[in-house]
Amino acid sequence: MQYWLMKSEPDEVSIDDLARLGTVPWFGVRNYQARNFMRDAMRIGDLALFYHSGCAEPGIAGICEVCSEPYPDATQFDPSSPYHDPKSPPEKPRWLLRDVRFVRKTRYLSLGELRAHAELANMRLLARGNRLSITPVAADEWAFITEQLMGLR
Repeated sequence: MQYWLMKSEPDEVSIDDLARLGTVPWFGVRNYQARNFMRDAMRIGDLALFYHSGCAEPGIAGICEVCSEPYPDATQFDPSSPYHDPKSPPEKPRWLLRDVRFVRKTRYLSLGELRAHAELANMRLLARGNRLSITPVAADEWAFITEQLMGLR
């Protein structure tokens, strides 16, 4: 199993939305490296930290599970979508997504709180200039966050 951090703006899809809906497509990824993580590296059953970004206090709000194989993101073909990509043809889509399933809501871990722990110093989320919406999380980082900071076992 691999671990991930997946960012979503809470006014688009929040952890509460995911809890209510159960499963959502992780749409709108328009970065090749993040897309490649979803396409090539993620597997069904992988777990992810659900991270609220683009808000007053960014942070981890819960945990979700990858629950589908990759498939084309329909928003790339919709001219009314902010994620529309006119250079992506339906016969050879450029952008893919995966569905994620709600696992649990957790206590909110702010970006500032994450930065305060030396155990997370190498976490990709905390690297200077990192803006990727999907990043891998090392097993030791996952264990520290979920066990030490969230109190999960």
